[in-house]
Amino acid sequence: MQLPQIRIQSQNAMIGLRINDANVQIDSEPAKLEISQPQAEVRISTKQGKLTIDQSKALADVGIIPTEESVKRMADNAMQTAIEGSKKRRRQGDRMMEVHKNGNVLPQIAKQNGERPMKQFNIGWIPGPNGVTFHYEPAEVEVDAKANQPIIQSEQTKNQFHYQRGGVETYLAQKNWLQIDFVHVKFVGNNFEIEI
Repeated sequence: MQLPQIRIQSQNAMIGLRINDANVQIDSEPAKLEISQPQAEVRISTKQGKLTIDQSKALADVGIIPTEESVKRMADNAMQTAIEGSKKRRRQGDRMMEVHKNGNVLPQIAKQNGERPMKQFNIGWIPGPNGVTFHYEPAEVEVDAKANQPIIQSEQTKNQFHYQRGGVETYLAQKNWLQIDFVHVKFVGNNFEIEI
């Protein structure tokens, strides 16, 4: 026995979406920056070093002395020689006054006055040790430095925004449809039968 059947086939409609993303573009320029650095102020003052060399003792050791001191020494030596000569003449005079006591006085005085002592010779131009002295005053350096701060000037630049709106577009991607089929359906009328 065949039962009547209704066969229904359908398809849903489908909606498609086209999506355009929004677009943001940002243009950003670097900030304007100016930096100037003034030079530091530096002042340097120097007091010269001083080296003093005293060789007067070495020169005096070899007989070279300043004129003033040489004159003074010669004057002192002459005065001493004059005093000793005066004393010698007095002693000899005193002895000559007693010539009646001792008859040999005159030859003795003549011999003393006629003989000169032998001079000793030695190398005299070698100065003694520590004849030259040194004195050094070191140099003095004063440094006065002043650092100048840098001058910074900055200017901020504005950002530029470019915006493009996005969008959504809908469309019918698939149509809907409905199909109905009848199977084994018969219409029975008067003396006839028809299959639908």
